[in-house]
Amino acid sequence: MLDEAELSTQLRTISEAGSAQLVLDILEANLRRVGATHVLVTGLPMPKRPIESLVQRIRWPDTRGGSTDNVSLTAGDSALFLGLASNRASVWTVTAGDMEHSKLLAATGEGTQIIIIPATALHPFQAFAYCAGPSLKTDKYTLAALELLTDAVFVKLQDMGVVTAQRPGALSVRERKVLELTAFGKTASEIAELLDISQRTVHAHLQNASVKLNATNKTHTVVEALRYGQIRV
Repeated sequence: MLDEAELSTQLRTISEAGSAQLVLDILEANLRRVGATHVLVTGLPMPKRPIESLVQRIRWPDTRGGSTDNVSLTAGDSALFLGLASNRASVWTVTAGDMEHSKLLAATGEGTQIIIIPATALHPFQAFAYCAGPSLKTDKYTLAALELLTDAVFVKLQDMGVVTAQRPGALSVRERKVLELTAFGKTASEIAELLDISQRTVHAHLQNASVKLNATNKTHTVVEALRYGQIRV
């Protein structure tokens, strides 16, 4: 993996790049250097929204059949949600059970390692780089370097206008504020007073957020808002 001087050079190259393709080429090259045979760089869509417009790069062949074609990617693939529990890079080893519920994981094969690298610099936008391979290098320095590179890539893509922080279906600023206060245990009456709005408006914001997040009740709405990076507590 990169030493400190190389990492600094590549971060500078990313910041000065003139095209999204070059930025993504740099990230993919470094994922390949750690042993990746599969690469996916993508934003995570909001519930009930398609993923196609958020995918920046996919090189994910189905190795079981020897094909070089990418697997068909859907927004509901369970592999896309592996990184939601942490804002740090993590490693997952694919099991037979995983393969039953994810086309992405099935395409890599049982026992394959997956590195999930969240980009955390564009809140509330959620984005990840995923890479897979039979023998990935996963020491702490490598994971930390990949985190820095992935963040730098998505910051640059945002600067270029390739991605925006507001995903289709994202909550409005006021909806997020109402849910944050709800998460801290505030009642509708207290939220109305704090935000200088009516209780009816508070309930309308909660209802709108529930629909956007495909949630069934207020508690579920808060949980989904946390999962999808819409609020922080």
